[in-house]
Amino acid sequence: MSRILVIVESPAKAKTIGKFLGKKYIVKASMGHVRDLPKSQFGVNVKEAFAPKYITIRGKGDIIKELKNAVKKAGQVLIASDPDREGEAIAWHLQNILDIPAETPCRIEFNEITKQAIQNAARNPRPIDFNRVNAQQARRILDRLVGYNLSPLLWRKIKKGLSAGRVQSVAMRLICDREAEIQAFEPEEYWILSGLFVKTGWAPFEGRLLKYKNKNIEITNENKMQEVLDELKGAHYVVSKIVRKEKTRKPAPPFTTSTLQQEAYRKLNFTARKTMMVAQQLYEGLDLGKEGTSGLVTYIRTDSTRVSSSAREEAQKYITERFGDQYVGRITAATKGKGKIQDAHEAIRPTAIQREPEQIKGRLTNDQYKLYKLIWSRFLASQMSQAVYDTTSVDISAGMYIFRAAGSVIVFPGFIKVYTESRDNGDKEEEGLLPELKEGEEIEARSLTPKQNFTQPPPRYTEATLVKMLEEKGIGRPSTYAPIIETIIKRAYVVREKKQFYPTELGDIVVAMLKKHFHDIIDVQFTAGLEEKLDKIEDGEQDWVEVLDNFYQPFSRTLEKAEEEIGHVKVPDEVTEEVCEQCGRNLVIKIGRYGKFLACPGFPECRNTKPLLEPVGVNCPRCAGELVARRSKKGRKFFGCSRFPECDFVTWDQPAKVKCPKCGDLMVEKKRSGKGGYLLCVNKECGCKVEPENKTARRRSAKQAKADVNLHLVGETRT
Repeated sequence: MSRILVIVESPAKAKTIGKFLGKKYIVKASMGHVRDLPKSQFGVNVKEAFAPKYITIRGKGDIIKELKNAVKKAGQVLIASDPDREGEAIAWHLQNILDIPAETPCRIEFNEITKQAIQNAARNPRPIDFNRVNAQQARRILDRLVGYNLSPLLWRKIKKGLSAGRVQSVAMRLICDREAEIQAFEPEEYWILSGLFVKTGWAPFEGRLLKYKNKNIEITNENKMQEVLDELKGAHYVVSKIVRKEKTRKPAPPFTTSTLQQEAYRKLNFTARKTMMVAQQLYEGLDLGKEGTSGLVTYIRTDSTRVSSSAREEAQKYITERFGDQYVGRITAATKGKGKIQDAHEAIRPTAIQREPEQIKGRLTNDQYKLYKLIWSRFLASQMSQAVYDTTSVDISAGMYIFRAAGSVIVFPGFIKVYTESRDNGDKEEEGLLPELKEGEEIEARSLTPKQNFTQPPPRYTEATLVKMLEEKGIGRPSTYAPIIETIIKRAYVVREKKQFYPTELGDIVVAMLKKHFHDIIDVQFTAGLEEKLDKIEDGEQDWVEVLDNFYQPFSRTLEKAEEEIGHVKVPDEVTEEVCEQCGRNLVIKIGRYGKFLACPGFPECRNTKPLLEPVGVNCPRCAGELVARRSKKGRKFFGCSRFPECDFVTWDQPAKVKCPKCGDLMVEKKRSGKGGYLLCVNKECGCKVEPENKTARRRSAKQAKADVNLHLVGETRT
């Protein structure tokens, strides 16, 4: 009996699937795409209905030959590329190259790499979905139309090596616009007044001045604050209103691609690229010892939070056995992100909830374990009951002034037993407990603490908040976020400092040019509208050639006009005080493949270059030199001695400005997800480890110190 050939994208997936299907099947890997538009040519005939010119990708010849030989020996061919537009296009290219008739039911897809899912898929092949293929072709050609026309324009008008992508340009604009907002922001002064109140026998609690004559109070300067303080001298403080409520908090839904990237960044400090790389490993399958090889999570490119009924039932059973019936959540409707990708995909979840992270930790790398635990915990929590709080709000009157204090206590933890979602601005401290109070009761104000504040500009984007904004605006799709960020950093349009994105001068120049001459290309709504049209192509509601033509005709006219109007734009180099040893000119900062470096402006007559050293303010532990930040060939930051090569001391970890308390040697900062960092001595014989002070204890001690100081000051004033 002839065997069935199954073609997947990667060897890892082939290995996992092969074990599930048995001897009747042969599983081969195509290693992703086998055909694409040529890199050295435009590759699109705009006069002939945007006909693409596909060529075999360099290096894929042997793989294609092997697949063709396997097809000849097989009785049936099944193509199991990823279940999305890109995967459908890969299947279509394979169908063409392998001469499989167009209407042949050769396509299978699955949402998870488990035995049951694979076997069910193998029994239900279908023909290629040409609507999906056309949607992918339209996206690919749109990107080619923009990239291969705009990028050469930037080379001619600004400098070589630049690029302008249809989606990356909008991401750049978001960052540049945010920076312009920050620079134009004018802070406004405001003051807040906090009171430390005491009821005998209870711990002090804090309230904030909220109203004056039943209207919200705004204190804009120190003089007004002093007027308030003067009026409050000798005031009596009375509990005027108490409101008690039961408050519930819902669990976050299971992960989509976007929310996984955001949360992995916040909780694990993973970049979007790293998150997707590790998630792909979990999806494709890992060796779990006696259990065999299995995919640990469902398909990782999705915008849906839908969960299959079988997975929900499995989770409910687990929750009941582990925590009790009261922790099982009620079924709620799943939601989708903006636009439409493939709601056929579920949310990202573990393929088996019984497979606890701790049980398989020894079979995973550290990164795989961290990400799997994050996905597992988030999904389990999403199926659990709400958390229930008792909240109390207390209004304290002092004449015409009203202070408000709030407190809460968890009555039933619900999903919080397993997982709580991070916030972009850090986890908010829960409100504290309040004493038992009654309306009309008089209490003591131990101190009043005025504090000057200024309004803050909007925060710069981090990787997590940029991904969130791209998703909210409908820009790009989940699979594109990581390469977008990677590209704008690589092209030196933005830099990432302390996790925040700053536009470079080059980035500002490119965005300004695109805004002026290619408004639609860099317009957020226009780009989001194109995404919606791609969705309609996939649904069979719009013709892909018509979409391309409607875009290209006005774009080509704008391109011709811009070529005539834009003059040469020079990006000035940053001049340093360091002098070239060979010709005496001041060296300038250049940006190369591996980051910034110093170069002589006299090029090509003088070709002197030097690394740009970034002092970190710490001396080398081996010699009298200073430690500086450097970049490896792969762009990774490390720290070494400025006297290299005489001194070869290096470390990957950020040097700390404190000495080892045991031996006086250098301490470095070590990162640790979820628990905060710590300091470690570089002297292996010493190995001293300094843990951070407990945050809760630090907050309490700070509050107590503040209370003591205020009490002391108030006491002096009264005296």
